[in-house]
Order: sequence, then C-alpha cells, then structure tokens
Amino acid sequence: MTLEEKVLAVEQVFNKLDQEIAQFQSWSTLHCKFGCGKCCFKPDIEATVVEFLPFALYLYRNDQAEKWLEQLNASNNSICKILNPTQSGAGLCTEYKHRGLICRLFGFSARTNKYGKKELVTCEIIKTEQADQYTKANIKVEQEVESIPVMHQYYMQLHAIDYELTKDFYPINRAIQKAIETVLAYYAYRNS
Repeated sequence: MTLEEKVLAVEQVFNKLDQEIAQFQSWSTLHCKFGCGKCCFKPDIEATVVEFLPFALYLYRNDQAEKWLEQLNASNNSICKILNPTQSGAGLCTEYKHRGLICRLFGFSARTNKYGKKELVTCEIIKTEQADQYTKANIKVEQEVESIPVMHQYYMQLHAIDYELTKDFYPINRAIQKAIETVLAYYAYRNS
C-alpha cells in the first residue's frame, strides 16, 4: 500500500467515525462546551503515527513539513503543538480536520470493560454540566439501545492499515513528529 493509499484509508476511517459521532451526539444531545478544549491540555495524551499521516501529508504538500518538524524538534512542551489556546471559536485545534483518533474519540465513544459491556468515555465537564443527558446516554450505551463508536474497534481499523505505524503509542507531539518524518522519508526516495 502506498503512502497516499494509507492516508486515504485513514481518512475513510475518520470520516466513518465522524458520522457515527454525529449520530451519537444527535440522539444523546451531549456536546463539548463552546471554546473548552480542556481535554487537549492533558500533558500525557498519546497517539500512533498512522493517525497523523493525513496531517503530515497535508504539511508536505503545502511545503510546511520541514518547518513543523523543526518546531517539534525545538519544543519540549508536552501539550499538543496543533493546539492554540488563544484561538477563538468552538475548539482550540488549529488543524481540526487533521486531528488524531484520540481527539475524535474522546468524549463521544465507548470502551469495552472486562465484562464485555460498553462504557461511555467522556470528560467531567460533560458529566457534571450535562448530567441528565449523560445519565440517559450512559444507560442507553450500557443497554446497547443506541449505537456509539467503540474505541478499540477504531484502533483495530487503523491497525489493519499499517501494523508498524500503529503498534506503538507516543506522546502526541512525538507521534506527529514521527508521522512527518515518515512522509519526508517516503518522498525523499521518490523525488530524487
């Protein structure tokens, strides 16, 4: 599979997930608080390389890959480099279209517990500020009355695209950096 084919496959997984999340949000009425982004400030967010291949390819095609790589190499900040805390709007992600899988899943997906039951994964803000909707949604998720994206199913879909680029989780900036390095290495041998 070529790099472009991998990127397309990842984008297809993300598009399907985005549709499932929209359906979940529609029936549950759960939503992020406007301008919040609190979950993005967690310093130990981890991701795989493959989930940032679309972003890395986008940067490469727009002659920004090397600039981003330099910034990532120079930064020792553990907060996601794509995050812009001064940005106004619904979210703080400067590259919302290219955000990683965990960024898409958190808040609006489920994990499977040791008993095989689905558990809604969301933040304390949603749990407390939207308590009634959260309780109702959680019951429907546990009873499997309504559908919800399941985390491990989406990670397995990415795993099927490229085992090597999904087997390890890295701090989010390191995952972005490795994705950019992967794209640059891929094209270094094809453009010379």
